[in-house]
Amino acid sequence: MAVLIGPPGAGKTTVGAALADLLGVGLHDTDLAIEAASGRSVADIFLDDGEARFRALERDEVARALGTQRGVLALGGGAVLDPGTQAALAAHVVVFLDVSIADAAKRIGFDRSRPLLAINPRASWVAMMNARRPVYERLAVHRVDTAGRSPAEVAAQILAFVTGTSR
Repeated sequence: MAVLIGPPGAGKTTVGAALADLLGVGLHDTDLAIEAASGRSVADIFLDDGEARFRALERDEVARALGTQRGVLALGGGAVLDPGTQAALAAHVVVFLDVSIADAAKRIGFDRSRPLLAINPRASWVAMMNARRPVYERLAVHRVDTAGRSPAEVAAQILAFVTGTSR
């Protein structure tokens, strides 16, 4: 299993779908799974129940997915902050999709669907990335810079990593 991590706007879901196609496996996006199970968007869970409740749901979904999924797994940007999740990821091929604020802004537009970025989105994203970058880098077996690259190009680079045809 390849596990994709990174901040909002890194392309985890889009690249994950391209990678899953290349590998002939499924993609499991933990945010989408939480939304399907709860019948609510991540933003609604944050707003109605709070971040702590969302993080508990996220922790449980990541643990379940790591134990049962056999394809590509795309984690929500903050999932890696949980110590239990960090420990569980040690047994997997973790790929950090690195992205600049300029590329992230183009991809996600910093709209209100991202609760942690609702107020002063650019400054919030930079602060979030500064805080999370050391965790992403520590957990990753591979780091892929997504700047100016198509999802297919990024997926091809990850494919080379996971199949052992590149270092």
